[in-house]
Amino acid sequence: MRKLLLSAALVAAASASVFAQKPDAAGATVTTTTPGKGTITNMAKITASVEAIDAAARTVTLKGPRGKVVTLAVGPEVKNFAQVKVGDLVVVRYAEALTLELKKDGKELRQRSEREGSEAARPGERPAAAAGRQITVIADVTAVDRKKQIVTLRGPKQTVELKLRDPKQIKLVKVGDQVEATYQEAMAVSVEPAPKAKAPVTK
Repeated sequence: MRKLLLSAALVAAASASVFAQKPDAAGATVTTTTPGKGTITNMAKITASVEAIDAAARTVTLKGPRGKVVTLAVGPEVKNFAQVKVGDLVVVRYAEALTLELKKDGKELRQRSEREGSEAARPGERPAAAAGRQITVIADVTAVDRKKQIVTLRGPKQTVELKLRDPKQIKLVKVGDQVEATYQEAMAVSVEPAPKAKAPVTK
């Protein structure tokens, strides 16, 4: 079954209420490094159950992983709202990643760019939505303190100090280099049928 998505508005509302209960969410953090480049990725999956639906008011009541109940309004952009049933599961999958890449003797202008994208379910499919964005920043290396393992970066709007805990990485950096920082985040919400009840065991 193709996994379908709720509107981005519902995603935002859910993540700020029921789905803020991250201690009960399944998740993982992965770090990967190569010379001059490092990426940290966080992933999480959170599930809530549909407890009640008010079709006239276009609201849905969800119970989060720790038992907290919240009622959310569902906007008209969710075309397949009528397909949501009590007992369905609203599953939020969230991922974010930050990549820092060293550009030796970089000559690019300091800049910041941002891209966003979204996807919604087709008519007739179960409600679903996905949204994501990517932010890229080019910054100049203006100072390197190898003893403290701190690199100073001057971006298009501000200057920050970056702590590099890997001594092999900081050895590669010098004043005049550039760092490209790319932040990516994506969230998908799918409405999935309630699991079938297990048949009673007969002896």
